[in-house]
Amino acid sequence: MLSGLALAMTGASGSSSLVAGRGNRPRRCEATCQEVIVSQVRVHNFSVSLDGFGTGEGQSLDAPFGHAGTRLHEWFFPTRSFRAMQGQPGGSTGIDDAFASAWAPGIGAEIMGRGKFSPHRGPWPGQEWNGWWGDNPPFHTPVLVLTHHPRPSVQMNGGTTFDFLDASPAQALAQARQAAAGGDVRIGGGPSTIREFLAADLIDYVHIVVVPIVLGRGERLWDGLEALEDRFQIEAVSSPSGVTHVTLSRR
Repeated sequence: MLSGLALAMTGASGSSSLVAGRGNRPRRCEATCQEVIVSQVRVHNFSVSLDGFGTGEGQSLDAPFGHAGTRLHEWFFPTRSFRAMQGQPGGSTGIDDAFASAWAPGIGAEIMGRGKFSPHRGPWPGQEWNGWWGDNPPFHTPVLVLTHHPRPSVQMNGGTTFDFLDASPAQALAQARQAAAGGDVRIGGGPSTIREFLAADLIDYVHIVVVPIVLGRGERLWDGLEALEDRFQIEAVSSPSGVTHVTLSRR
């Protein structure tokens, strides 16, 4: 269950630099010149190694992050936010928790890749698998799972509904915005899903956690995204835990 909670909030599938809140949303003026709030598309708590891998090689039922194990997410486990998800008191309240706690507020729907939802590939072996998170997943919103093998929707306890669709990033985002009912849309991972949405220029805010390990193999986040920095204002904050929090906010 610990790895499942990490998979939920980290995607492996304070100041304006810390939290992408509703106050930071882009706004537009309609024909009536009334101010309209436009929902943001956000990535939170996504960890990568020094060599750019967002998950390890060899994902399986017992190893959601492949050979990386829990090494990409050790920064996250001591935080108050993570412990609260497990129903436990206490936890750190420093910079790591400040970033971790921004994961849920304002989110109305999530989009995730199939690899974050399941270790299975190809046609579904059955309808029994409903994710890593048990009967009450931590999302509590509609979740759109991108897959080339759609299956019937699954309604879980606590308000989470998994919908499975074969769609482009733009098509998936349009459906997610409708499901979010005015809330923001979180792109939950894994690396290839975030990379596809970045390549399509559909993300407004990205929070990346650079973890000082070298994985050597797995799935990279940044491939094919040359000059990404031209589209974003980038800030970095180092944590006593050893990780560096990097935020990319759309210019």
